[in-house]
Amino acid sequence: MPLFIRDERIDLSLSVRQLVQRYPHLEERAKALTSQPARTVEPKGFLYIQQREFAVTTPNDSSVYILGSDDATTCHLVVLRDTGSGATCLTHCDGSDTDTEVSMIISSVKSFFRNTEDGRLELHLVGGFNDDKGLSQDLTNHLLRAFDKQEDKVHLVTFCATELNDMVKNGIHVPIIYGIAVNVKTAEIFRATFQDHGPDEDIRSARTLTGGAMINIYDAKTEWLYIGPYYWMPLQFVDFWLEQGDEQILKVWHHAPSGAVRSRRILSP
Repeated sequence: MPLFIRDERIDLSLSVRQLVQRYPHLEERAKALTSQPARTVEPKGFLYIQQREFAVTTPNDSSVYILGSDDATTCHLVVLRDTGSGATCLTHCDGSDTDTEVSMIISSVKSFFRNTEDGRLELHLVGGFNDDKGLSQDLTNHLLRAFDKQEDKVHLVTFCATELNDMVKNGIHVPIIYGIAVNVKTAEIFRATFQDHGPDEDIRSARTLTGGAMINIYDAKTEWLYIGPYYWMPLQFVDFWLEQGDEQILKVWHHAPSGAVRSRRILSP
């Protein structure tokens, strides 16, 4: 089934501007989200999602009720929720294998279906900006096409991507929102920053930086976080890179250095 907005099939030939002109409520919802002050999420009941990770849980989870991610520049943060079961997925997509990742997200949420007539799948896209290379726009388009190709009917509810998440700061285009969180029990999505990026932040980051594919990191039935084994090849000239400053590393390694957050995880696109 294709991707829908208010029960109308989305015309994927439309640009972002044409899309919001046809459906002005999308821009209104995006403005409401970008105008929010970012809330700081406490560690209790929270699970942080890194790049190329996703997690799905339900309102019945006694350990995790908030999912969140940040440090997204050209990356997109995707929330998919089944309104019947309340099963909610948050993922941090970087465009590495979008078609496969979207299929994984859909399958994971559907695994909690009780009855397909009880609810619908609702999609929320946040992230990207007007970067010089057009990487954000490419990822926005790819995500829309990937969801449109799924067998299940998906309803686009929030669309705060690329130019709808862009502002100019000191003459440079940057994202307005870098991070979001979703409350699984209430379905609220909000701008967020996080005190905690764990557990096992370094091990998980190493998996991504060494080329790891998208994975589901959480088993909602056992309420355990799980990271499987992975391997990597030694990084060439590692001593040289360890001597470089943040700005040089951003310039060489980051997809869109002008819009990147200056944080300790400076390699995240």
